[in-house]
Amino acid sequence: DAQVIGIIVGDQLRDQVDEIDHRRPIAIVLDKTPFYGEMGGQVGDTGQLIGQDFRFEVTDSHVEGGFTLHVGHLREGSVALADALTARVDADRRQGIRRAHSATHVLHWALQKYLGEHAQQQGSKVDRDVLRFDFTNSGAVDRQMLDRIENEINALAIEAVAIESVEMPLAEAKQLGATMLFGEKYPDVVRVVSVGDFSKELCGGTHLDNSGLI
Repeated sequence: DAQVIGIIVGDQLRDQVDEIDHRRPIAIVLDKTPFYGEMGGQVGDTGQLIGQDFRFEVTDSHVEGGFTLHVGHLREGSVALADALTARVDADRRQGIRRAHSATHVLHWALQKYLGEHAQQQGSKVDRDVLRFDFTNSGAVDRQMLDRIENEINALAIEAVAIESVEMPLAEAKQLGATMLFGEKYPDVVRVVSVGDFSKELCGGTHLDNSGLI
C-alpha cells in the first residue's frame, strides 16, 4: 500500500493525469515503494500501480534525488496527488533478476579464485536471467579455464548454500573482508550480501535465498 506524492509529465510537476495510453511515459513518485529503481548495474522493476479509479503500468523504475521514479503509462482512469494505491512488482521478472544478480556474485568470486584478485568487477548489467560482467584481466580467458570456472559455479549452485544480507558499519564490513568496488563512495552503514562463507560483497540489489535457486 502506498500514496502518490508526485506526478511528473515531461519536466513539469502535475496534480493530476487523465490521458489514457499517452505516447510519452510519465513518472509517479510514491511515499514508499517495493519497486527497485535501477542502480548498481541492476535494471529497474516493472509492474503496476492499482488505485480505486485507475491502473498505471510501470515499464521502468529508476532513482533520482533519493526518490524512486515509477515510469510508465496510465492505462485506466485518472491518477492524482494523494491517491491511495497498491504497488505490485512483476514477481516473475523480479525473480529472474534475483537469479542473475546472485549468479553475478558467485561468478565474481570464481573469477578471482581462478584468475587472481586482479579480476575485479569493472561494470555489470543484471537483467531477467541475463547478466553481463566486465572484469580486469591481462588477456582472454581460455576454454579450459572457462570450463573450470563454470564447473565451480555449477557445483556451488547444486550445494544450495544460503544467501544472506546484513547491514553494518563500513569499517566492520572492511574487517570482514567484503568486496568493495574501487572508486565507489560508500555510506557509513552498508549492506553486505554473503553467499555461503566464501562470497561477501557490498550490494544494495535483490538476491535469492540460496544459490540452488540460480
